[in-house]
Amino acid sequence: MKLIVGTRGSKLALAQTNRTLDWIKVKNPDIDFELKIIHTMGDKEHGKPLFSIDAKGIFEREIDQQVVSGEIDFAVHSLKDVPIVELQTGAVLAAIPKRDSPNDVFISHNNIPFSDLSHGAIVGTGSLRRLAEIKYLRPDLDVQPIRGNVDTRISKVHKGELAGIVIAEAGLERMGIMNEITERLSLDQFPSAAGQGAIAVTAKEGNTKIITLLQSIEDPASRAEITAERSLVLKLEGGCRVPIGAVAKAQGDSLTLFGSLFSLNDRRKISAQTKGTLSQAVELGTTVGEELIRQGAKDFEKEWREKYGVW
Repeated sequence: MKLIVGTRGSKLALAQTNRTLDWIKVKNPDIDFELKIIHTMGDKEHGKPLFSIDAKGIFEREIDQQVVSGEIDFAVHSLKDVPIVELQTGAVLAAIPKRDSPNDVFISHNNIPFSDLSHGAIVGTGSLRRLAEIKYLRPDLDVQPIRGNVDTRISKVHKGELAGIVIAEAGLERMGIMNEITERLSLDQFPSAAGQGAIAVTAKEGNTKIITLLQSIEDPASRAEITAERSLVLKLEGGCRVPIGAVAKAQGDSLTLFGSLFSLNDRRKISAQTKGTLSQAVELGTTVGEELIRQGAKDFEKEWREKYGVW
């Protein structure tokens, strides 16, 4: 049987899609795949910072529309690109394979550590969360929004156009270019986005045959981590225009969730943590979200939305 799989066409998207298909084939050796490259709004709007684009699901919507229409059998996404509130109507998150590293890393010109960058050095990122984390630790740095694929971003560092970039470790691992990393950033100082390092495999709601096939690569621990993190962001009514860090860690049946939020104007950070079981993932997210709200999260969110717009 041959299945048609939707994906974006970037080198990273293809790498993570092909690796996901390899996992499926190990479990289902009689299945063959045909890749269908689909261009999304995020690919077309490549000149704008991500947080300035007034649309949700800019890297997945067009792909999941073809899942729902039956033009493709399933799709592979970076999970953090999948909207928390609104999955494409008629599509389901059929499988979350074992998660890769959720950490961010720093890649710098001449391998200078983040803490040793000179005053006013230019650091690039496409994420408001990373911007907030950088400015919290180093308010003296000049943080600039960047877009483009991983290779393009790294080339700007090699050319000296940027002193460094902050980027997800998982993407570099999937592309086999871990040697580019100057340093791995701690989750304490750079708490990651909800779902970072995880893959989402989506299918048409009710397509039992395909969903059952995809469930063969489901990792329950990763699913619980992602559920807790996304529940936290949902409680805060956050999005890519609010710098929320959400880091869950499963160990056996135990699940720990850490959440943080950064202010825009005065270098403040609030954080909260709780612990429970894998089956309590949603509740853990709600609990941490409520504690952050008690500490003033809504005021922080208002600052960011007044500057960058409601999301």
